[in-house]
Amino acid sequence: MTRFYADYDQIRKRRQTIFWTSEEKKITEEIGQITRLGNIDNISRTHTYKEYYRRNQEIQWAFLASMVSRNAGWNMTDLEGNYYPKVLSKEVRKRLFLTYERANWFIFSDAYPQLLLYEYSVRMKQPLFHLLGAFSVSVFMEAEWERFWEEKDKNRLITALIMNEQHVIQKPVIEHPYFQKHVFHSLLFKFQEIFHFSSVLFPTTAGKLYGFSVHEFIYPVKRVELGKKLAWILFHPDYYKAFWQFSEETVHTGSRVDYEQYFSFSKEQDTPYLRDVYPVVPHQRHINEDWFKESDEVFSLFSPVSNQQKFDLTEWFLIKQKQLHIFTVFDKILNLED
Repeated sequence: MTRFYADYDQIRKRRQTIFWTSEEKKITEEIGQITRLGNIDNISRTHTYKEYYRRNQEIQWAFLASMVSRNAGWNMTDLEGNYYPKVLSKEVRKRLFLTYERANWFIFSDAYPQLLLYEYSVRMKQPLFHLLGAFSVSVFMEAEWERFWEEKDKNRLITALIMNEQHVIQKPVIEHPYFQKHVFHSLLFKFQEIFHFSSVLFPTTAGKLYGFSVHEFIYPVKRVELGKKLAWILFHPDYYKAFWQFSEETVHTGSRVDYEQYFSFSKEQDTPYLRDVYPVVPHQRHINEDWFKESDEVFSLFSPVSNQQKFDLTEWFLIKQKQLHIFTVFDKILNLED
């Protein structure tokens, strides 16, 4: 097999001089329309990712994205559940919701055209990744899709997509002045990190929760490492079938009752269904400079993740939920809205 070597400068030059045929323009228009329909809200994104994975199981990132999107929905409805409204004002809860919504909308708007172009390429039996420029996808991912077309390295592709998505949201969301001031530098955000309330959970129908906590969220390298660990557990041969079963048998509503219904004990629903409390949010994507700059730091992120030891978060989650309920009693003492 011929080894692939990326020439990023060549891809950049090609984008400046490329001429698309009428058929290629039609393809990009169709992909744009399908992407917009799938990117309506958290519920549509979660479902769209999962259905794509069902059709193309070699693209493992789609299943990872669907399961992480479920978590985003649960975090959103926490804000309108029985506890956070006791601690946070409506304005603060709105800011946090918009942070989740904006980041996940941005990722979908960048990633889903990539997934669809791969699907079109398979259907037409020829690579169409030169069309990624129509969606302002990084030259990094154009090279990675071309590599995948030749080498079929699923592990490298899922890591590349994790790297890309986290760098895509860095400037427009994480470093955006509004979110910097009102979210990532807020006492609330620091409180969540110090006490480890932020986590990504992969449930099973047996009532177990697996995953990892989020630390130093503002740094893309940390989020990439988290994504790699999540991919490691999601596709671990001992757990994958249980996660897929949960995904297949559990409609995503945005409420934590999605997985709490499987606990061995009865638990009342204390978070609402997402579409009962949140409207569709209109977004615009202002095209930023390509995030990718060739560096050893970027390519070092392809290193495989080590075997993890602590990823059963079932008891951890229940303890944290009890702690959160206690903390809400001390609203005035915590003063989390500063």
